[in-house]
Amino acid sequence: MAWYRPGEGATMLRTFTVLLFCILMEPQPELWIESNYPQAPWENITLWCRSPSRISSKFLLLKDRTQMTWIRPSYKTFQVSFPIGALTKSNIGLYRCCYWKETGWSKPSKVLELEAPGQLPKPIFWIQAETPPLPGCNVNILCHGWLQDLVFMLFKEGYADPVDYQVPSGTMAIFSIDNMTPEDEGVYVCRTHIQMSPTLWSEPSNPLKLVVAGLYPKPTLTAYPGPIMAPGESLSLRCQGPIYGMTFALMRLEDLEKSFYHKKPIKNEAYFFFRSLKIQDSGHYLCFYYDGSYRGSLLSDVLKIWVTDTFPKTWLLARPNPVVQVGQNVSLRCRGPMDGVGLALYKKGEDKPLQFLDATSINNTKSFILNNVTNSDSGVYSCRYHLTWKTSIRMASHNSVELLVVDKPPKPSLSAWPSTVFKLGKSIILQCRASHPVLEFSLEWEERATFQKFSVDGDFIISNADGKGTGTYSCSYRLVAHPNIWSHRSEPLKLMGPAGFLTWNYILNEAIRLSLFMQLVALLFIVLWIKWKCRRLRIREAWLLGTAQGVTMLFIVTALLCCGLCTGVLIEENEIILPTPKPEMWAETTFPLAPWKNLTLWCRSPSGSTKEFVLLKDGTGWIATRPATEQVRAAFPLGALTQSHSGSYHCHSWEEMAVSEPSEALELVGTDILPKPAISAPPPIPGQKLQILCKGWLEGLGFALYKEGKKEPVQQLGAVGREAFFTIQRMETKDEGNYTCRTHTVKHPFKWSQPSEPVELVLQELYPKPFIKTQASPVVTLGDRVTFACSTHLQHMSFIIYKDGIEVASSDKSWTKPGPSTCHFVIFSVGVAHGGNYSCRYFDFVVWSEPSDPVELVVSGFYPKPTLLAKPGPMLLPGKDVTLRCQGTFQGMRFALLQEGTRVPIQIQSVSGNSADFLLHTVGTEYFGNYSCVYYDTTMSNRGSNLSALLMLWVNDTFPKPEFFAEPTSVVPMGYNVTLWCQGPVHGVRYILHKEGDATSLQRWGPISYDGAFPIHNVSRAKTGRYSCCYHPNWTTSLKIQTSDTLELMISGFLPKPSLLALPGPMVVPGENMTFQCQGEFPNSTFVLLKEKEGILKPIRRQRPRRDRADFRVSAVRVDNSGIYSCVYYLDSAPFAASNHSDSLEIWVTDKPPKPSLAASPSTVFKLGEDITLQCRGPLPGVEFVLEHDGEEAPQQFSEDGDFVINNLEGKGIGNYSCSYRLQAYPDIWSEPSDSLELVGEAGPDAQECTVGNIVRSTLIVVVIVALGVVLAIEWKKWPRLRTRGSETDGRDQTIALEECNQEGEAGTTTNSPSSTSQGMSVEVPVPV
Repeated sequence: MAWYRPGEGATMLRTFTVLLFCILMEPQPELWIESNYPQAPWENITLWCRSPSRISSKFLLLKDRTQMTWIRPSYKTFQVSFPIGALTKSNIGLYRCCYWKETGWSKPSKVLELEAPGQLPKPIFWIQAETPPLPGCNVNILCHGWLQDLVFMLFKEGYADPVDYQVPSGTMAIFSIDNMTPEDEGVYVCRTHIQMSPTLWSEPSNPLKLVVAGLYPKPTLTAYPGPIMAPGESLSLRCQGPIYGMTFALMRLEDLEKSFYHKKPIKNEAYFFFRSLKIQDSGHYLCFYYDGSYRGSLLSDVLKIWVTDTFPKTWLLARPNPVVQVGQNVSLRCRGPMDGVGLALYKKGEDKPLQFLDATSINNTKSFILNNVTNSDSGVYSCRYHLTWKTSIRMASHNSVELLVVDKPPKPSLSAWPSTVFKLGKSIILQCRASHPVLEFSLEWEERATFQKFSVDGDFIISNADGKGTGTYSCSYRLVAHPNIWSHRSEPLKLMGPAGFLTWNYILNEAIRLSLFMQLVALLFIVLWIKWKCRRLRIREAWLLGTAQGVTMLFIVTALLCCGLCTGVLIEENEIILPTPKPEMWAETTFPLAPWKNLTLWCRSPSGSTKEFVLLKDGTGWIATRPATEQVRAAFPLGALTQSHSGSYHCHSWEEMAVSEPSEALELVGTDILPKPAISAPPPIPGQKLQILCKGWLEGLGFALYKEGKKEPVQQLGAVGREAFFTIQRMETKDEGNYTCRTHTVKHPFKWSQPSEPVELVLQELYPKPFIKTQASPVVTLGDRVTFACSTHLQHMSFIIYKDGIEVASSDKSWTKPGPSTCHFVIFSVGVAHGGNYSCRYFDFVVWSEPSDPVELVVSGFYPKPTLLAKPGPMLLPGKDVTLRCQGTFQGMRFALLQEGTRVPIQIQSVSGNSADFLLHTVGTEYFGNYSCVYYDTTMSNRGSNLSALLMLWVNDTFPKPEFFAEPTSVVPMGYNVTLWCQGPVHGVRYILHKEGDATSLQRWGPISYDGAFPIHNVSRAKTGRYSCCYHPNWTTSLKIQTSDTLELMISGFLPKPSLLALPGPMVVPGENMTFQCQGEFPNSTFVLLKEKEGILKPIRRQRPRRDRADFRVSAVRVDNSGIYSCVYYLDSAPFAASNHSDSLEIWVTDKPPKPSLAASPSTVFKLGEDITLQCRGPLPGVEFVLEHDGEEAPQQFSEDGDFVINNLEGKGIGNYSCSYRLQAYPDIWSEPSDSLELVGEAGPDAQECTVGNIVRSTLIVVVIVALGVVLAIEWKKWPRLRTRGSETDGRDQTIALEECNQEGEAGTTTNSPSSTSQGMSVEVPVPV
């Protein structure tokens, strides 16, 4: 039986489109017509093109599928105009437009057909359905008429009169059919006509046939012999329904216009034949049927048809892993892009398939199962399509998977990037790779038995700091299916240090180390020598003892100087900074009855910027490192607990530049005992409530609180999670003592954990509570800096700050050095976890204070901003009440009302709904100002919404005058678009635009905005004139209304542009007089001076001189007179036809020109043999630049273009530079110097600073060594005189023997020689020791 296409194929195609779901398409630009002749629009036509959602820099107009013209506007905009002029035969045709995106031209607009003059464009007609048009659904029929202010008529076949009509303000009408019924079916068309000419109709649109789907059950669509065929083969598609005598239709979704067929049935089914298939016949097909009244069925299921000469590849996945142990089960899952086809499993070396899967099993996600695998099951497996019909399609190659049945996973490979040799200052990445999915990798270092690193991706970064990275490494891994079995180790890989690299820093560091070592050894030898010599010392050697002392001191001074040599380390100032929030640690298990059989430790950070987690055991033992997941946490699997796991565990979180404090310690005390819980409590306050926190590490635990001296628990709690709070409602003396807590699992209520460490509660005398505040608003965003100031009138106190009752920082952690009476705690960059309630306390060595009142820190930006409204309105008389309602999005939040300029919220409320009402009683002038509100979740670290828009409360008896201006300016070329803005400080008002000479006013409402925008498209002479605006509130009020100043809208380009000069020049000292001269070409003109404010040119002065020039004098100029000026003029005979704008003139009112900018090219670092160009740039023309170098009195260089070339010969180019300039008209007035710019050598500024210090210290060392040499030379010359002194005393022996100097009590006695005795004399010789 033959099938055919109907004559009304386009109609049937549209019928089908309303049966489909809406498909999200790329938004098209909008194309429409505007005309200055409403009764005969073809006399002057302008085509407008508007982008749907973004501004663009280029627009393109196409005619008859060829490029006609394109426009590049002077600034990015949403829409542009294409003037066509009078419609003639030469410009009739099909028009479309596009706009430019980042990725290219957009999709074209809908086709606009311009027919012969005297006819309206034919409208286009389509249907927009929210769902397939089932009975009871809503359908929108859209008719686009291309022109504005048209009358749209909707006609239905069989009816002479229109069934609906609309007069929209735009170019498109929307006809809605609600609660669709079978009576709404039929063929529809739409037509348009001009309001002024009701007899001038457009051509009818293309007909649209509307069919209500779902009145009959959906049919089934099948393919014979099968859905996969080769090109040239024949195929039959069978569409079968339950009802006889229906008409069947078949569609291919990929190409609706060319593949829409319908066919008369054979009983209750229809066959669609493809005698010779082609590749382009592939696609998704579906069918439906309908009766003679176009009542249709539901759509059939989509049938995918493949026409190919080669089967696509299949892929095979082994679960749980391609490496398994003997005796396990393996699931081989085969998938491919073809649906509805069976699959077969093959093993390499065997011809017949091992297993089959039919199409139903594949759709149910079943797989090939290998049970109880053995070594014989190892091999390479693949899967192929299994067809039940004959076809000539070739079987293509297919992916395979190698199954390994082993006792231990095979060894991985280990490589180094970029090489195995360390370079100076560089690290090496070791890459461990395996051919199977891996749970984690482990890296071992043969030279250090305790070294072990873990990684999920197999990459390990090794640095060579102090030469400690060299050695031999190997790696292994473990699989997800076998977490307790590690693979064989990889082949060892040796990393070597750099060879042949000697630098000056290296030599200097080694010289310092050797010098210190030699001086310490020399000092030790001197001490030993002195001790040995003191046993028997003669007077001629006494000098040597003093010299040795001096030498020792010189050695110590030299050593200290050498220790002062630095290598670039700088000292930072210490501040009391709130540390990175400590992470939370807990344990999870897959065996609730026996958690110790498989335990995993988890670490989670409240900070969203955490990069990595580290697990430590017993304070120092490094267990493992894990990267942070998207949930900012990491898992450390321990497996089954053994005695080796016993110990105390805690974790750290690592951020970009900081490491957190350790988490609470988790103590594992045995293989079958629950971890010991942790207990904590704040210092108690007499008569107030106290909460004791017990943390139990596992989920679903029961808790008990014990007090020392009592056998039974004082409080018990059921399964409440990982932690519990025990509450003492009123703290009294009887509640003092030591408390501990214990935990148990729900399944074993009598098997308790070890008791926690005790916490002591003692009531003490308390100081008065301190005062805490933030130095800025407590509502902050991510990345802000926050400072908490905690103060008391008492002096010499230490402070502690708490977050949600937990200590986070203190001014003196050792508690031994009292602090000031005020302490500042700083959060440099607010993170996700920093929100919460902050309080502080102070203390001395014994006594604590009461806690301060809390300050709530809210981190905004997590929820949509609320709306803030005033009832009855934001404008009210003094003495009245007003209610500010903050409307949020979520329920159960906490709301805060803030006033601009205050640091703390005015009011705070916790509500169960999604809004809060803040009542202000008897408002006065002090309530005048801007208000905003915010809501936040107290259970999520005070994560809050964005601040609401500001709401101004105006407490006065008169409305403020609105500001009225034009954007981009009130003087624009003809055909341009301009927006008139009426701005007031009040929400919820109605803005009214008034044009002088018009009987009516244009109106635009702005209920939730300060701004009232009045766009005027395609400005013409008819739209010019004098405008003003005002606003009226939407509530009843007795306040007076004020009208804005008048604004004149003019068209430029009718007269030559004037010239604008400033006398005496563009830069004027404050207080002097200035004159703007606007020179035109025609006398008896009106001149307007304009100034740019926030990118908008606004008229500020107007003058009508008798000649062709206007002088605008400004007396005693101020700083706010600075800015960009221009001027225009117009003739009195044509008051709104102005000239072009003059060239812009920038004015500076300052006693010093603004400072220039200074930059370096190519960089601020000198490289060997290269120069640096310093570029000084200023905002004024006609200037001379000068470059200055710190440390030099005279200027370095002069330049007119601002470029200075600096070389670094002998290191003289390094240092700080700045530049300034002077105007050639004012040679005595110099600008402020630019910001300082530092040029450094290739080693960097720190190394230079240390180089200078090292030179100074090295010079001192040389001076000390020279002084030491001079002292030794002088003493050496004394030796001959000491040895020859005996010959100068008549040959008598003048040597005096001393007893041992180490004998106590004889150091100061005298000994007489025989010579002295004969003369009756006694000599005392003091010996310096």
